Amino acid sequence: MNKFQFKKNVWDDYVKQQKELCRKLELNWTETAPNKIIGLSDNIKLQPMHGLRHPIEKNTAGWYIWTGEYSQDSDFYKPVHAGHLLQVRPALLKFLGLPAGYRFLIDDNGYEDIWYDEMLLDV
Repeated sequence: MNKFQFKKNVWDDYVKQQKELCRKLELNWTETAPNKIIGLSDNIKLQPMHGLRHPIEKNTAGWYIWTGEYSQDSDFYKPVHAGHLLQVRPALLKFLGLPAGYRFLIDDNGYEDIWYDEMLLDV
């Protein structure tokens, strides 16, 4: 059994939010399966929350997500399954349907900014 299977209904609720956000922004929804790898910073409880999506490769979803100050340290991002966000930061799941080339910046006070960054496609 897939370890994320028991949370499928919960995950499906977030997929609906992703599709709605993409529809609102007139973007094609791009799946991030819960078993795909994302890069996640250790300091995930800080503010604000940043995310960017490179093109999908092999077992990765292309997402890199961090909070607080960015660091170029080689161990800044840890590889985790996207489904891990259900436990640590479910508010981020809404954005995981954005296509490659998109960024977001949010906080717990309702601030939300989403934009396209073509440079993310050149990796």
